[in-house]
Amino acid sequence: MTTMRNRPIAVLALAAVLVAMASAAQAQDRWRVDFENGAAVSGYNNLRIPGDKGTKFSLTRDLASDTAYFWRLRVDLRLGRKHVVSALVAPLRINASGEFRQPVAFAGATFAPGVPTTGLYVFNSYRLTWRYELVRNNDWTVGVGLTAKIRDAVTRLESAGTTAEKANVGGVPLVNFKVERRFGPRVSLLLEGDALAAPQGRAEDVFAGILVRAGNSLSFKLGYRILEGGADNDEVYTFALVHYLSAGVVIRF
Repeated sequence: MTTMRNRPIAVLALAAVLVAMASAAQAQDRWRVDFENGAAVSGYNNLRIPGDKGTKFSLTRDLASDTAYFWRLRVDLRLGRKHVVSALVAPLRINASGEFRQPVAFAGATFAPGVPTTGLYVFNSYRLTWRYELVRNNDWTVGVGLTAKIRDAVTRLESAGTTAEKANVGGVPLVNFKVERRFGPRVSLLLEGDALAAPQGRAEDVFAGILVRAGNSLSFKLGYRILEGGADNDEVYTFALVHYLSAGVVIRF
């Protein structure tokens, strides 16, 4: 896939940023590693490619999307009391299969009805974030900031020897936010994410859950994450909603 050729470069660049951040943070004893994984379930995934001439179809209604395993990794570096920068790697890959009930024109090819068809939805996300914490005390942390996101997206259909795909790599600015309410030294409620809406489209990636501290440097997290958004233009019409059932660990150094 065309977009995948660029992914190793992006991964290596982001890995270099993570290593640099971790090294600097270790010297200051102010870094945080957040690993999250679990099940990703498609709520809807509607497409029309090209956006002005293709056939509108759904990877969840016309085909059946599988429940996927997901993982994501974030590294935070605290720069003083109020400022935090972070890097995130968040791959996502969902497979679908079934048969269309009508001809589907997609990315220059036509897929016949009644023929077994497989679909693939890839939405890998790489982000750099700066956040300023307006409130930070024993009970609350409240912060807002900016995120620069690179999306590495692919949608593909295959059926009876016919294959077509749409790949897209692009940058998106987002607003970052975090609200954490601590109840004593062990338990916190957490709401955090990135989101933005504009005439060109929208994007929301939000986590709500609980953090349970298991020691001075280790916490466990459990909660729900929603990923939603898309764009509507002459090139693409694509809107997707993914539900995440998430669990993970947070390590502080």
